[in-house]
Amino acid sequence: MLKLKNIRKTYKIGDIETIALDGIDISFREKEFVAILGASGSGKTTCLNIIGGLDRYDSGEMTIKGKETKDFKEKDWDAYRNNSIGFIFQSYNLITHLSIVANVELSLTLSGVSPAEKRKKALNVLEKVGLKDHLHKKPNQLSGGQMQRVAIARALVNDPEILLCDEPTGALDTATSIQIMELIKEIAKDRLVIMVTHNPEIANEYADRIVQFKDGNIISDTNPYVEESKTDGFNLKKTSMSFFTALNLSFNNIMTKKGRTFLTAFASSIGIIGIAIILSLSTGFQVQIDKFQGDAMAEFPIIMSQTSTQMTEENLNEVSGQIPIGNKKEYVSSDEIFLYDPNENSFVHKNIFTNDFMDYLNKIDPNICSSIGYTRLVNMNLVRKLDDKVIPVSISSGMASMATESRMSNMSSMQNAGLSSYPIQLNKTEGNYLEKNYELIYGNYPQNERDLVLVVDTKNRINFQTLKNLGFDTLDTQNIKFKDIVGVEFKAILNNDYYMKTEFGTYLPDTDYEKMYNSEDSITLRIAGIVRQSPESNLGILSAGIAYSDELSQFIIDKAVESDIVKDQKQVDYNIMTKKEFSSDEKDSFLSVLGGNATPFMVMVYPYSFEDKDAVAAYLDNYNAGKPKEDVIVYTDLAKTISNMTGGIMNGITLVLIAFAAVSLIVSLIMICIITYTSVLERTKEIGILKSLGARKKDITRVFDAETCILGIFSGVLGVTIAMLCTIPINQVILKAADLKDVAQLKISYAIILVIVSTVLTMLGGHIPARMASKKDAVEALRSE
Repeated sequence: MLKLKNIRKTYKIGDIETIALDGIDISFREKEFVAILGASGSGKTTCLNIIGGLDRYDSGEMTIKGKETKDFKEKDWDAYRNNSIGFIFQSYNLITHLSIVANVELSLTLSGVSPAEKRKKALNVLEKVGLKDHLHKKPNQLSGGQMQRVAIARALVNDPEILLCDEPTGALDTATSIQIMELIKEIAKDRLVIMVTHNPEIANEYADRIVQFKDGNIISDTNPYVEESKTDGFNLKKTSMSFFTALNLSFNNIMTKKGRTFLTAFASSIGIIGIAIILSLSTGFQVQIDKFQGDAMAEFPIIMSQTSTQMTEENLNEVSGQIPIGNKKEYVSSDEIFLYDPNENSFVHKNIFTNDFMDYLNKIDPNICSSIGYTRLVNMNLVRKLDDKVIPVSISSGMASMATESRMSNMSSMQNAGLSSYPIQLNKTEGNYLEKNYELIYGNYPQNERDLVLVVDTKNRINFQTLKNLGFDTLDTQNIKFKDIVGVEFKAILNNDYYMKTEFGTYLPDTDYEKMYNSEDSITLRIAGIVRQSPESNLGILSAGIAYSDELSQFIIDKAVESDIVKDQKQVDYNIMTKKEFSSDEKDSFLSVLGGNATPFMVMVYPYSFEDKDAVAAYLDNYNAGKPKEDVIVYTDLAKTISNMTGGIMNGITLVLIAFAAVSLIVSLIMICIITYTSVLERTKEIGILKSLGARKKDITRVFDAETCILGIFSGVLGVTIAMLCTIPINQVILKAADLKDVAQLKISYAIILVIVSTVLTMLGGHIPARMASKKDAVEALRSE
């Protein structure tokens, strides 16, 4: 079973006594109680030195189950200690932060025994040693004899072939010593027990074989064993400790030092607190920026117009997306100035809104574009009956929008570029555009395409000329009651009733308004309500005055296309009303005013945000890709300048602040390294115990990695929790200072990421000391106090 032969090694026992193992040739029986009597002296002699520590010898010969130990790898020694040897130490060597059941189960854990089987075996062996009533006590709650019984139970639970006892009664009184020795003698009936002692009386009383050493040499052997030749198979089960077991060990240890653990976790969490607060503020301010962007998009849409524009080839490529924005500027290294004539490459470009383009635009993703507004040049022919008299009236029309086109292109005043027809809401789940963005202050929202609304500003004001054009008396009053406006009806007159053809082949507006009003083809329009932009709305894009749906414009155009004036105007190249000649563009514009052209004069696309604006631009660029220059749709991105200036500011500020906060994380990393190293020093004996039970280097590393994992998770959760609590007073301060509500908001995803970062960094900081712990020598570790 076990044979030592020709070992020549000087070996230090403890800090005082040195023995030389020279010329030893000794074999043991499978079942015997052997007492090893060492030389006299005050130094410690441990059985781990003699048998369990023989993996430290680099000379001599030792045979275990037919395999030479010189061929053993480190994992073989670990498996041998776990499978074949049970240790009973003089000083018990129990892990103080574990219950006695957990201490006994430890070697089974390393053997990979299932939890249920492990608990069953531990309870059984504890009952055999008389500790059935003390299962869940900690070692420091037991007497010396009871602790030694726990050590015996731990040594026996894995059913070892050899039991090594190092002065098992050295720390016990006489009565307890007798109880322990009787127990060990009972154990020796079915296994080899080797006891190291300096007490010859105990050896003579209980051992059936006594081997006495002096100065490293055997001086007597009362029952020498002559080894018989036989084949003994070598097959040891490899040890393994799961990370869950390592977590359990580390958690129990941490719970014995709650105060220090909390302070360590708090110190480690300072960096997490800083980053969490920065991310909270960044998230909140980003929300505020997004709200601002929504307002900005309402005032700075992406605009496409049929206006003719003088352009160069280079400008056309830039505004049509055919040159990447980031590469549009070319810098030349030269000491010369190059002269060129821009007129040589310039040309007049006009967007042509073909049916294909309009179909493509209408298919835009509603997730990146909230609405599309159309400016149509069709003029509505309106009359109103007032005091039994029918008079002509007018509302803001496409012509008014046409007048603002130049202002819009020059970004002078986007407030003047409001629409008369409210945009088509693309995302139907968000509800009607008008109801979503404008509050009703009197009357009702439009129920059909023939209902109109009067739009006023936030102070209920409107240009007096607007109401004067609608037939209201604005001379003798400064205010008009809501009830006097809501319910007022107008008649929209179709072209065939509104225009009459003269004998000269021209057309003039008819003056018989009564006849128009009473025509069967006239369309009744009604002011259904008065609205103004709601306080929560970011998309108030209607100009003050009468607003109507785009469906109404489409209806008027559909009727106008079949009118006589439109048909005759299409046949000639001069103004059908004045006979003044005009260009092709002027003819198209005039036809649009008459309602003969359904193509909008201008299209405004309203993205949700700056990011969505880029997506809309990319969508339009995709349409332009590969098309000849005359078919390219040029758009005006009025928000591009602001986007370029402000797009990365928040991210940049956030990254800089996080970089500063990350310094504290580095400090935490170093601190965790120191704390873990301190823990290694404090738990040196525990390391020796684990190794004596067969724990591998990676198992020891895993124990301390698990401890830093727990600390990392705790510090991360603590940091995130403190940061969330800090957002409460921070939000109060910001609300008072800047009137911004609930700015600091930490996303759950950010909180989880920060806990993960804290855990990973903490484990990295503790891994080096953990590796140092795994390399500690078992014998030296067990000697530590």
